[in-house]
Amino acid sequence: MEEDHTIWIEKYRPQKLDDIVGQDEIVERLSSYVRSGNLPHLLFTGSAGVGKTTAAVTLAREFFKDTWQMNFRELNASDERGIDVVRNQIKQFARTSPLDDAKFKILFLDEADALTTDAQAALRRTMESYARTCRFILSCNYSSKIIDPIQSRCAIYRFKPLGPDAVKEEVHRIAGREGLSITKEAMDAIVYIAQGDMRKAINALQGAAIISTTIDEKMVYAITSTARPDEIDDLLKRSLGGDFDGAESLLAYLLHERGITPNELINQCYRAIVKMDLDRGLKVELIDHLGETDFRLSEGANSDIQMEAMIARFIRSSEKVQVR
Repeated sequence: MEEDHTIWIEKYRPQKLDDIVGQDEIVERLSSYVRSGNLPHLLFTGSAGVGKTTAAVTLAREFFKDTWQMNFRELNASDERGIDVVRNQIKQFARTSPLDDAKFKILFLDEADALTTDAQAALRRTMESYARTCRFILSCNYSSKIIDPIQSRCAIYRFKPLGPDAVKEEVHRIAGREGLSITKEAMDAIVYIAQGDMRKAINALQGAAIISTTIDEKMVYAITSTARPDEIDDLLKRSLGGDFDGAESLLAYLLHERGITPNELINQCYRAIVKMDLDRGLKVELIDHLGETDFRLSEGANSDIQMEAMIARFIRSSEKVQVR
């Protein structure tokens, strides 16, 4: 039998609105548009991997049935951010009549918050001029980057990060289809890594499945280059306990032997600190140190120096609290 090399996020992408997990309220409202046969302009907002693109594609499938590919077009605004993409590609698609017996076409503009302000202004005019023949679905991570005149013309849907149960449900479904065995600890690791992003969860599962059909937590953390929560707790415990040498040694191991990126470590430290039972002033200072390190790295500073400096600042802040 020929081996299947399909990427699982595409292989298991839902084909119907009802197959989308974790966004029940949004699915119900979108289904009501299908039942009514009409659709306003829509704005989907939310973090990556929560179902925005899937919702747009499945909505078009259910609206147009067999002709959905002729009456639906997907563009990514981050590929071409300027006004030309609106004047040429978007306007050309919007102005032509729908095919077969469809009442209108649907244009899905992914990452619309990447468009320049001028391009968004031109898009607003196109949305007004061709509303009879084309409905627009805009997708973005940050609705604040979409100009108000566009927001006011759209029904806004805010996609929430997927809960652990939704992630587990989908991972179990795929594992069953692929003949995989997953330990409880591995499932918890996938949920931890995903942070509500189904795309991350499925990619982690597929990456681990390449190694073995029996998946444990060690494989999941290794394939995703992520530190285990207990390793992050140990790093913070050593730092807040004043053990600079121990913290530095563990930091070097995580960065250089495990291959975990500095930004991922900062993110994991933040998630752990938020949940820790600490003096409020100390917690505020630690989060401030994380933010400062993250900013310096984004500006191109040396990652090894900045990460060690962050540990040093953690120790200094902890010592100040003990002195008080």
